[in-house]
Amino acid sequence: MRNTAVILLNWNGQKLLEQYLPSVIRFSKTARIVVADNGSTDNSVTFIGATYPTVEVLAFDRNYGFAEGYNKAVTAIDAEYVVLLNTDVEVTEGWLNAPISILSGNEKAAAVQPKIRSFHEKQCFEYAGAAGGFIDQWGFPFCRGRMLGSIEDDKGQYDSPREVFWATGACLFARRAAYLEADGFDPLFFAHQEEIDLCWRWKNSGYQLLYTPESVVYHLGAATLNTANPRKTYLNFRNNRLMLYKNLSKKERRKVFFIRFWLDAVAWIVFVLSGKWGNAKAQIKAYIDYRKEKKSYKTLDRSRQKPFTSYPEVYRKSIVWEYYVKGKRRFSQLWGI
Repeated sequence: MRNTAVILLNWNGQKLLEQYLPSVIRFSKTARIVVADNGSTDNSVTFIGATYPTVEVLAFDRNYGFAEGYNKAVTAIDAEYVVLLNTDVEVTEGWLNAPISILSGNEKAAAVQPKIRSFHEKQCFEYAGAAGGFIDQWGFPFCRGRMLGSIEDDKGQYDSPREVFWATGACLFARRAAYLEADGFDPLFFAHQEEIDLCWRWKNSGYQLLYTPESVVYHLGAATLNTANPRKTYLNFRNNRLMLYKNLSKKERRKVFFIRFWLDAVAWIVFVLSGKWGNAKAQIKAYIDYRKEKKSYKTLDRSRQKPFTSYPEVYRKSIVWEYYVKGKRRFSQLWGI
């Protein structure tokens, strides 16, 4: 086996592969490059075979979603480290070095993420990961470099490596054995927040999630679903509640879900007042489906669960309050660096 495998999960993404795969090939000479195709109906597989014959292809029979698609790929590929890379990411020279060095030198590290910048505004951080992921006491994820809808310019303010609560699935360097040990992404999530759930489970098992600024990639973002898409609204609201249900103790859930009900009610009202009826309906459907689907976790092994706020990477206030009421738009205003 080769030490590292870079896995790109593709679904009808020939145009993205044409644009972004060349940088991956150019700057990943020491790794296997694998495209796991999620039952595409375009010419993705034919294009890869004809244009990049050294790229391995795993062709699945249908679209298994982001979560299960990657699970199938990681299971099938024999490598010590796997890099789960979105097909809309441009990588840079040496991007593999620092994350793989960290994983090889620290057995407690399950995963590492690089610095994620925006493809179109290269001086800015990118929404999906920025300089490492965190979460507040009510379950709202945010990043160094991205608070809710505000994205910072990268001026070197987050150039210190550090432990994070979650590492982005847009470019996730993972120890394959740890991934398999945790059973990978939760297939029920399909897509969105599955990496936060996995990272939370890793932390409960004693692993670390780390960020390094020494590796930089550029992410297009929202290549499959844009931020206003009701389907994305549905997945985010449903998956966030499923994640909280799975990883919080019963006592913690009572308090968190009570507060979240009212915060989410405000979000629903905003959708309605903004005329975003599709998003408002998607949020209601997310709640209905959550109540049905949480039953599948009734027998979940909670023996490794730890108190949510025991982790230093959990912000013990509300970022919604800090953002909208106190006007704090940067991570450094909450937590230093």
